[in-house]
Amino acid sequence: MQADLKKGRILVVDDVPVNIQLLTTYLKSVGYEVIPARDGEEALVMVTDARPDLILLDVMMPKLNGFDVCEKIKSEEATRYIPVIMVTALNDIEDKVRGMEVGADDFISKPFNKLELLTRVKSLLRIKLLHDQLTEKIAELEIAKERLRQLAITDGLTRLYNHRYFKEFLIRELDRAKRHQLNISVVMIDIDYFKRYNDAHGHQAGDMLLQEIARLFSENIRKIDMAARYGGEEFALVLLETNKRAAAVVAEKMKNLIEEYPFPNEETQPNGRITISMGLATFPDDASTFDGLVGVADKRLYIAKQRGRNQVVSEEEQPEEVND
Repeated sequence: MQADLKKGRILVVDDVPVNIQLLTTYLKSVGYEVIPARDGEEALVMVTDARPDLILLDVMMPKLNGFDVCEKIKSEEATRYIPVIMVTALNDIEDKVRGMEVGADDFISKPFNKLELLTRVKSLLRIKLLHDQLTEKIAELEIAKERLRQLAITDGLTRLYNHRYFKEFLIRELDRAKRHQLNISVVMIDIDYFKRYNDAHGHQAGDMLLQEIARLFSENIRKIDMAARYGGEEFALVLLETNKRAAAVVAEKMKNLIEEYPFPNEETQPNGRITISMGLATFPDDASTFDGLVGVADKRLYIAKQRGRNQVVSEEEQPEEVND
């Protein structure tokens, strides 16, 4: 974007060298940068390569006339907002109507009046500048909007999706799965003996453990799947288009990944390492709603803890009482 109208870059398109020379002299006398093109085909190349701020375009040219060139420029998303002043030899109303139809922004007739030419150039450059500033502000607002959206759906500590977005995502995907008869598997995950780790090494160490486990989850699932922090030391995975058998394989992989990873201070844990317990439920086999699916996965997570932790449970079994 040009910050100063005096430094605008202007493409001058004319097949007559003396016309190019005259326009170049006028424009450079007030500080504009001038790029010459001697026919329509060269002009289209220069529009793409040089990205001018304004185009002075002669109507009558060989190969491609000015109307064809203008229409092409205005049809492309990247160039349609570049102002075009069409230069005509006659003050013909039909030429002006056709020029407006192909997107011309203004007209000027030969022979040139220097003051008129520079006034029209300055006016359109000012409009272009305002358009560019507005476009930039809109882009900044869109970036800010996206940042706010990410903050709203992301857990601040782990950078995984938060509980609210986990629910929104799973409900939406369940609707899709029902329409297309697809499987969805949900894995609820709890870090074994996390409270003991946190009490022994402090909240900062506990937070770092949560962050590292979250990173391992996010880096070891497919892009279409989702990892979320459900709350506290509990996480959730949503595995799209994944049946129970395939989901169990993924869950076992995650369990082994955590068990084998060298976490700080893991030797102080009851089993000498950091481990996770996991409960798995699949749509439509186990439940057909958000609450039902998460409820079944939660029950199976509880069973995994009752059985001794560090395992995946994907089938029903009535658990006994468990003490963390």
